[in-house]
Amino acid sequence: MTKKPKIDNKAFKKRLMAMRKEVEELSEATEEARQPVQLDQSMVGRLSRMDALQNQAMQLETERRRTMEIKRIDSALQRLEEGEFGYCVSCGVDIESKRLENNPTTPTCFDCAQLSEK
Repeated sequence: MTKKPKIDNKAFKKRLMAMRKEVEELSEATEEARQPVQLDQSMVGRLSRMDALQNQAMQLETERRRTMEIKRIDSALQRLEEGEFGYCVSCGVDIESKRLENNPTTPTCFDCAQLSEK
C-alpha cells in the first residue's frame, strides 16, 4: 500500500451516515407504493390497474437500487473503521481525493474502475 491519503475520516463518516439516513427515509416514504396492487376491478379500471402495476414495478426497482446504495455506504463505513478508506480495493493505491469527494462510496481508483468497465 502507498502512504495514507490525507482525508478527513470524520467528515466522510458524517457524510456517509447522512447519505444512509436519506436513503432509508426515501425507502420508508415509498413503502406503500411497493405493496401488491389490488385486483378488485370495481375499484380500478383495467388501464388504471396496468398503470398501478407499472408504478409498482418501478418502485420495486428503485428500492432494489436503494438497497444496493445502502450496501455501498455500509462497505465504505466498514473501510473507514478498518483504516482502509481511501485505498483502492483492487490495487491498493490511493483513490483520488476528487473521486472520493464526488462519491465517497467508491471502492476503486479511476484506473481500476476503467478496467472493470471493459
